[in-house]
Amino acid sequence: MAIPTVILKTEVLRKTFKVGFWGKQVTALEGLNLEVRQGEVFGFLGPNGAGKTTTLKMLMGLIYPTSGKAWLFGKDIGNAEAKARLGFLPESPYFYDYLTGIEFLQFYGHLFGLRGGSLHRRIDELLDLVGMTHARDLQLRKFSKGMLQRIGIAQALINDPELVVLDEPMSGLDPIGRKEIRDLILRLKETGKTIFFSSHILHDAELLCDRVSILVKGRLVAMGRISDLIGAASMQSIEAVVEGLGSDGLAQVRPLTIKVTVHGERALLVLNGQEQVDPILDKIRAAKAKLISLTPQNSSLEDLFMREVREQGGRA
Repeated sequence: MAIPTVILKTEVLRKTFKVGFWGKQVTALEGLNLEVRQGEVFGFLGPNGAGKTTTLKMLMGLIYPTSGKAWLFGKDIGNAEAKARLGFLPESPYFYDYLTGIEFLQFYGHLFGLRGGSLHRRIDELLDLVGMTHARDLQLRKFSKGMLQRIGIAQALINDPELVVLDEPMSGLDPIGRKEIRDLILRLKETGKTIFFSSHILHDAELLCDRVSILVKGRLVAMGRISDLIGAASMQSIEAVVEGLGSDGLAQVRPLTIKVTVHGERALLVLNGQEQVDPILDKIRAAKAKLISLTPQNSSLEDLFMREVREQGGRA
């Protein structure tokens, strides 16, 4: 199998700022080594203040790194040809309120030299893609937060980019808005786009990403496929729901469990691991009770994230 092309790469990328009256040096990013491969959805994760937005601003050329290097499509990040092949939606974009949806996209199309029929066709395609055809003539000041995010993604796609960079695209959205943006990201992947997005919403990243990286206090602490990062031996506990144990049966199973919770005729038994399953089943059969379910509780991306944050002394 061919190894996918690396289209975004950083090498010991570092950024410091001077803050306060005395110009104290504060490190926002320390030695970042990152690779994003063609065709993948890559999650750039970290708590607030970890350095995610600072990194994206450097990659977009909005601020300059203190040291280190970065490449887009094998070219330096300052290369205009490389930048023409990407689309970007910042975390808190400013949209002129009195433009309509179609006027907004026309403006960004003109920045990329698009004109006439080709621009109109591209706008129609994007409005349909992001589900905003109904709002083409509506002024942006009347858009909801979710609608603004979708029209913002449309502007990031106006030049048909190969790499789409989204800074906190689900931030501040309600559950419906988040699902709409998730579905849109998956549709973009199906069309062959590479998606690189930052987030602190771990559930969304777990649903979407081929690979993730975790940034804590400006340092990269983990990177790879979620399954590899969590590990094969990721089972934390096993939950058994049992009906009809009775007081005698409960007394028999308690020593084999971490926790027992009783709701009427049913009991939830939390087991420490696989080795406890057979003894518990023997006790259930002896008590002539009914096993309703047996469910392993596996480690998640959230468990990994919280462990890394705690180990780095960070704050989630």
